[in-house]
Amino acid sequence: MRHVGWLAGASASLLVAAGAITYAVAEDGGSAVETPAADSADAGFARDMAVHHQQAVEMSYIVRDRTTDVEVRRLAYDIAQTQANQRGMLLGWLDLWGLPKVSADPPMTWMGMGDMASGKDGALMPGMATNTELKNLNTLSGKQAEILYLQLMTDHHKGGIHMAEGCVAKCTVPVEKKLAQGMVDAQQSEIELMATMLEERGAKPRD
Repeated sequence: MRHVGWLAGASASLLVAAGAITYAVAEDGGSAVETPAADSADAGFARDMAVHHQQAVEMSYIVRDRTTDVEVRRLAYDIAQTQANQRGMLLGWLDLWGLPKVSADPPMTWMGMGDMASGKDGALMPGMATNTELKNLNTLSGKQAEILYLQLMTDHHKGGIHMAEGCVAKCTVPVEKKLAQGMVDAQQSEIELMATMLEERGAKPRD
């Protein structure tokens, strides 16, 4: 059974999604935001980053069960909480705009990448872990699990930053661009932290 603190992320994401309209209007100075098109960068980023974030939450739950290290568990908790909340916001905006949460187009088509975004073995977008890597994480424990998690999450953040930078450049909804820039800043900081944590464990990020 998951610790109640970890379950808080799911509850928080629902609350954030429910408050998406209030947040969007408040951030826009009280004026209505023009609804983006289904094939816009705003909608594409919301859909794709929600999927990207879901895997980060999943990996963080996995490592929580594979190690007792306080430092790694704290980082995993922070990532799970943050990305569950942001995912709720992104899905809430799609509801607000009356747009579908899935698209027939390949991931990251809105960035001009399309079929180039998808990798092999279940990796839907750059930086995302493969099915094999997730299964491997589930079999490791202790220091080995910590190292693989930190390596996978570093790659995941790099892919997330690339996508968020795409939204900063292409999105038109001010509050969404602000959220994307916040993701860039926070995840870059976490990449630096994870590099230090890997070094402490005699490892380094993957090439």
